[in-house]
Amino acid sequence: MDKLRVEGAHFVDSLGREVLLRGVNLSGSSKMPITEPTHLPADFSNHRQVSFTGRPFPLEEADEHYQRLRHWGFNVLRFIITWEAIEHEAPGQYDTAYLDYLTEVITLAEKYGFYVFIDPHQDVWSRMTGGDGAPGWTLEAAGFDISKLDASEAAITMQRRYPDYPVMIWTNNYLRLACNTLFTLFFAGNQLAPGVTINGTPLQDFLQNSFINAVAQVAQRIKDMPHVLGYGSMNEPGKGYIGLASLNDAEAIFQQMIWITPADSILLGAGFPRKVPRIEMRNFKPVMLDESVILNPDGISAWKQEDLWHQLGVWDFNANGQPEIKKPDYFAGVDFLTDGLMPFVKKFAQSIRRIHPDSILFLESTPTEAHRFTVDTRELGSCVNASHRYDELMLFTKTFTGEAALDVTTQQMIHGRPNVAQLYRDKFAELNTLSQTVMGGIPTLIGEFGIMFDMNGRKAYQDGDFSMQELALSMHYDALDSNLIHSTQWNYTPDNNNQWGDTWNLEDLSIFSRDQQNDPEDIHSGGRAVRGFCRPYVQRAAGKIRKIRFDWAHVSFETEIEMSASAPTLIYVPDIWYGDSCHIEVSSGTYSFGAAQQLVWENAEQGLQTIRITKAR
Repeated sequence: MDKLRVEGAHFVDSLGREVLLRGVNLSGSSKMPITEPTHLPADFSNHRQVSFTGRPFPLEEADEHYQRLRHWGFNVLRFIITWEAIEHEAPGQYDTAYLDYLTEVITLAEKYGFYVFIDPHQDVWSRMTGGDGAPGWTLEAAGFDISKLDASEAAITMQRRYPDYPVMIWTNNYLRLACNTLFTLFFAGNQLAPGVTINGTPLQDFLQNSFINAVAQVAQRIKDMPHVLGYGSMNEPGKGYIGLASLNDAEAIFQQMIWITPADSILLGAGFPRKVPRIEMRNFKPVMLDESVILNPDGISAWKQEDLWHQLGVWDFNANGQPEIKKPDYFAGVDFLTDGLMPFVKKFAQSIRRIHPDSILFLESTPTEAHRFTVDTRELGSCVNASHRYDELMLFTKTFTGEAALDVTTQQMIHGRPNVAQLYRDKFAELNTLSQTVMGGIPTLIGEFGIMFDMNGRKAYQDGDFSMQELALSMHYDALDSNLIHSTQWNYTPDNNNQWGDTWNLEDLSIFSRDQQNDPEDIHSGGRAVRGFCRPYVQRAAGKIRKIRFDWAHVSFETEIEMSASAPTLIYVPDIWYGDSCHIEVSSGTYSFGAAQQLVWENAEQGLQTIRITKAR
């Protein structure tokens, strides 16, 4: 398979063609062990004996899923792995059965023409802290008792709280002790937890080295595969407590239901009940209610012994024997981006490239602060801005009409479909501008965007009408086309079902579900809102792509390319839109249809050329 390289803001193949990458994340359920979806009760006592072999799908199903994804026009996979999947048993003990499986399933992707980049995924640190990613022993290394994390309010887990578990409540773990402590130690432990060591190694170095060495196990096995583009450094890294001016000041986050300060989180996890106010989020702004709740009433500690932040003097007992924060500004003066994330990214890149020298680094910052990724990446070698972008109103409310959205930058509601569409275009454009300016002129690939398929009260599961989902996806892809940027949609989950979605924390963003698969012989069967994401686009251009536009209301596709190479231009023309025939107009050159719904445009003249594809009448 032809190897790609980064050339300025573009991906380029060996024939000098610009390559546009449109793909999907594979898969949402790869966050979890094969037998432990989040809706099943668990105390995590077996966290060292789990297995991820078979994620994203059993090998015997690989051909089915890869064939479907290729038919839908995707050409790149953001391949989800977790640190836990590789190194769950103990530091330095790697699951070779999983690594063998992973090697085989990634090898198979080349057969279907997929480029792959590896995403070391995490959400709010680990499964034990309400998300996924890190092994349980990382929490134990920091001094936590995993069995007490939820009971002490150091974490919120669906495994312990369902059915009293609101949609997207998992994000509240960014307010809780366990998640914040581990991110703080991982990115800034040498500064903020000096003297804390594991077997004589500073805890920050121990954690980072273990993470990098785990990903290196994968790199060792796939480094010679031409279709493997590279590696993400870490999915949506969290800031922890790093940089907080005061532990007594709280910030609102989406789907927050109680008002917890960082000080509260530390003292709750230390085993002290706290009375905190309830809040409502109105237009994503917190409103205090005239009621409160006592958390951790039984005074359960999340720590095995004395907690770390007490040892470091962040809190202590006052003269009345009551706990209080003694150093509210303890975490101030350290910048997450410059002091934490970027030094780690450089270390990660250097280590992985010793194994896989020509690999591309896919970069991202915190989930809500892509705009803070204002660093010049030229010293890092080949890089891509792989930031994420979601419609937060849709994501956190599971509702969509196309008539309203939230601009999280201004905290203003946007009304009217043209304005919502413009907001989507503007937000993608902002990320692309970052790539072209302060990040040194690198490609932009939206690593995640997507929609909740169980939106609007799960209506589509009752009447089979996915028109709202098609609209939402079409508006996103229109925005991608207008900005000429790459993407990997979140997500394709082979074992998704209508009841439990992606089987992780009530999320349901998969473009495929067995529950929609009425006809196993139909390759589109099982797809959800396929017309929303299965669209024509230029896969390889013999020059620079200047414009892409698909008018899905009139089934009309047009592209403009500044032709400069002699190789053919390849355009994906999906049969779900055009059937067996279409009308084609070209400014110059000849065209024919090859395999896999691909139009081959050849012999075009140099300079700006156009092609228009409409549905035959």
